[in-house]
Order: sequence, then C-alpha cells, then structure tokens
Amino acid sequence: MFYAALYVTCVVLVNWLFAVVPPIVLPGGEVWPPVSLAVGLVFVIRDYAQRAIGHKVLLAMLVGAGISYFMAGPEIAFASMAAFMVGEMLDWAMYTYTGRPFSQRILLSSLVSTPVDSAVFLFLIGLAGWGTIVIMTASKLAGALIVFFLVRRRERESMVTAG
Repeated sequence: MFYAALYVTCVVLVNWLFAVVPPIVLPGGEVWPPVSLAVGLVFVIRDYAQRAIGHKVLLAMLVGAGISYFMAGPEIAFASMAAFMVGEMLDWAMYTYTGRPFSQRILLSSLVSTPVDSAVFLFLIGLAGWGTIVIMTASKLAGALIVFFLVRRRERESMVTAG
C-alpha cells in the first residue's frame, strides 16, 4: 500500500504545483512548466504501485484525480485527469503486457506515455505547442531515465549475486 499511497500523493502534489508554479518562457517563446520534471517520476511511481497492488492502481489514479480537483482547481484537475487517464492507461498497458524486466517496463512505458500525457495536458491548459510538448516530454523522460538506470543496475547486481 505504500507505493499506492505515494502515487496518489504525488499525483495530487504535482497537480497542485502546476497550479501554483508559473511556467517559464524560454528563448524563442516556448513555455516550459518546470513541474514537468516531477511528472516523469509520477509515472515511475505508478509502475511501483502497480507492481505492489496490481490493476487496482487504476483506482488509485482516480482517487488522485478526484483529490486534485479540490487541491489544484477544476481546470488543472480536468487537464491532469484527462492527460493521466490517457497517459497512464498507455503506461499501464505497456507495463502490463510487455513482460520485460521491471527496468525495461519502466523505460518502455514512460517512452510511450509521456509524450501523449504532455500533449493532452498542455492542449487542455492552453499551452500546447510542438516545442513545449517536446520540452515537457524530455523533462518527464529525464526522471524516468534516472530511475531506469538505477533499477537496471540493481537488477544486474541481483543477477550476479544470484548467479
């Protein structure tokens, strides 16, 4: 239950931060929400939560979206819920059906889900632009890549000690 509670907490926290932390205007006019760095980790935490509670992780996602409505406001909560529903379903499907080692599931599910999540969220809050989508996706993938490398190293160490 720890990872499920952590997942719900992170969903709510990230949505609240999107409501209070203003985006940064980059050279060239693109906009980058710095909170997007944390969103990639939320996708990874969802993978851990699914590993712990199975498909009930979908209920945890709905709880996080519901709480976000009150914590972050309706516009952010709706955009987040829509983006999470699409992105997390892709993440869930990749994690569930690939049958790969955990580290690879983290990476594959993030590679598929983060661009979709970014595009949906940014479109719904009125910040969509190709550059912004790419920057937000890259920010999310940075967190997922860090966790991928850490988990992969731990998997390899476990294989050496077991072998």
